[in-house]
Amino acid sequence: MLSKQSDLPVSPAAVPDQPRKRRKANFNRRKWAPYVFISPFFILFAVFGVFPLLFSIYVSFHSWDATSGLGGMKWIGIENYTWVITTDDWFHKSLYNTGWMALASGIPQHLVALPLAFFLQTAFGRFRNTFVGIYFLPFITSTVAISLVFTTLFSSEFGVINQALRGLHEIPLLGMLFPDHNIDWRQPQYTKTMISFVVWWRYVGFNTVLYLSAMQTIPKDLYEAAIMDGAARLKQFWYITLPLLKPMIFFAVTLTIIGNLQLFEEPFVLTAATGGDGKMSGSGGIDQAGKTAAMHVFTTGFAENDFGTASAIAWILFILIAFMTWANNRLFAQKD
Repeated sequence: MLSKQSDLPVSPAAVPDQPRKRRKANFNRRKWAPYVFISPFFILFAVFGVFPLLFSIYVSFHSWDATSGLGGMKWIGIENYTWVITTDDWFHKSLYNTGWMALASGIPQHLVALPLAFFLQTAFGRFRNTFVGIYFLPFITSTVAISLVFTTLFSSEFGVINQALRGLHEIPLLGMLFPDHNIDWRQPQYTKTMISFVVWWRYVGFNTVLYLSAMQTIPKDLYEAAIMDGAARLKQFWYITLPLLKPMIFFAVTLTIIGNLQLFEEPFVLTAATGGDGKMSGSGGIDQAGKTAAMHVFTTGFAENDFGTASAIAWILFILIAFMTWANNRLFAQKD
């Protein structure tokens, strides 16, 4: 019989396993360390992304003048949505302008970018990247700078475009298609055409680069077999390039739909008016012929201080973009 307490047998469970605890602590630190390192992104995204998104939904069901503070909010349900859809004539007109310019600038982008990319792929060798960079340059140039330059080019008195059109009028037979006088591009019947041309010019190079990158993934064996069969360049493009570019066409058209339905910068600057305070604000031009839905959101919220209606317009526009994207997906969906 053991006489001392120290001589009593000790259970293994009673002995603290310090190495095991240290290993567990190190494991926990390694487990949570990645989340700690990426947490700044999620915090910033939650503050500047998720919160404004959810807050705009909340505001869209209220009548709110931001100058009155949060206490000035008044719950009105879906009244903002019903008023915008049924009564707001300026929204209807801005939506029409947006659709008109989206089609007028979007469709030519791809009709030009597709054959242009094929031409660059087949006609140029080592100098191809140089020409690609030239075509891509407008996309990375400042939108404000581009719009200001084109404002000068479309000047009714001394604009280069008017001079070019008058020069084309002097050509026999072809001249009847062009005017013999200067065109005031600020007039409502020309405003949307002017904006659409600038948008087309800026983004056709971007789509060309997309299609060119997709063409470089097409196996060259297909073209070699087509050449051996006597297929000309046109048939190679129609029967080989175009079908294999279907995924990229879907992607590029989707980007065009999303971008053109959110059109803001080009029309904002091209139709800018200088107020009494000397600040430039996009007015949409005469009779607001160039006012887009995104511009209407801006003016409703920041010019009229009606943030409830502006939020409702923004979400209606979001639903429209989502529907058009879904329709485009259905259009390009592969059949069984």
